[in-house]
Amino acid sequence: MQILQNFNKAFESKARLGIMSVLMVNDVVSFIVLKDLLSMTDGNLATHLRSLEEANYITFKKDFIGRKPSTVYKVTEEGKRAFGDHLNELEKFIKGS
Repeated sequence: MQILQNFNKAFESKARLGIMSVLMVNDVVSFIVLKDLLSMTDGNLATHLRSLEEANYITFKKDFIGRKPSTVYKVTEEGKRAFGDHLNELEKFIKGS
């Protein structure tokens, strides 16, 4: 049996774990809030968000508040399942089962 064979590669990065963790406990979160919470640069955060979006784990909505652009992110049902499965595998690994 290969250790960690059921881990989801999409969540291997600390940044993506952080993004998903924040989105799992909030309905929607803005780019600015994610950037501040996770202490990431615009480019780094955008790259990780794009990867999660391409995997269909998150969606985004662009809008304007006044004249300022605003982008908010939300986890999809598929993303919730995948992240939950990943956390379950991580828990099994930690418990040694």
